[in-house]
Amino acid sequence: MSSAPESSKTASAAEQRTSARIGAVLFRSRSWLPVPFLLLALLVPSHATSTHWLLGFALIIPGELIRLAGVAAAGTVTRRRSRDVQRLVTYGIFRWVRNPLYVGNFLIWMGFVIISGVPWLVPLSIVVFATEYYFIVAYEEGVLESIFGREYLDYKRTTPRWVPSAPKKREPGPHDWMEALKSETSTFLQYAALVAVFGAKQWFLK
Repeated sequence: MSSAPESSKTASAAEQRTSARIGAVLFRSRSWLPVPFLLLALLVPSHATSTHWLLGFALIIPGELIRLAGVAAAGTVTRRRSRDVQRLVTYGIFRWVRNPLYVGNFLIWMGFVIISGVPWLVPLSIVVFATEYYFIVAYEEGVLESIFGREYLDYKRTTPRWVPSAPKKREPGPHDWMEALKSETSTFLQYAALVAVFGAKQWFLK
C-alpha cells in the first residue's frame, strides 16, 4: 500500500482510451446499474423454486464476503465516485484479485437474478453486467495507472483482474472489519428488502 504521488493529475494513455471514457460515465452511476434488471426480475411473471433460492444464496453469500473483505482492506473510499484516490491497496483480497468489489457485486446480482426465477434474464444479465464492468474497470485501471504509474503496472502484472487466484506471497495489511460492516449496513438492508419482495412475489404467484 502506498500514497498517491504528486504527479497523479496527469492522465495516462490508458485513462484516455475510448473504453475508459465510456467507463467514466458508467462509473458515476454504477450504483443504479442493477436497478433495471431487478425491476424486470420483479415484474416478469415467474415460478421460483427452492432450488432457485438455494442457488441464489450460494452466490450472494460468497459475493458479500468478497465485498466485505474489499471494504475492510480499502475502507469506505470504495464508495466514492470521484477520481481522487489517495492510496493503492495491494494486500488482503486485493492480492487475490484486482477488483474484488465488482467480483462480489457480480455474484450478488446474479444470485438475485436466479432467485427471480426468470430463466432468460440470467444470460442477459451476465452479458450486460460483464460489458458494464469491463468499461468501468477500464476507467478505474486507467486512473490508477495515472496516479501510481509503475507501481500499479507491477501490481497489475501479478494479480488477476476477475478470477481470484491464491497469491504466491501473502502481503499483510490493516483491515477494519467493524467499519466495513457499518459501511455495508445500507447494503444489507437492500438485500433484506429484495428477499422480502421476491418472497412476496413467489407467495402471491402460487
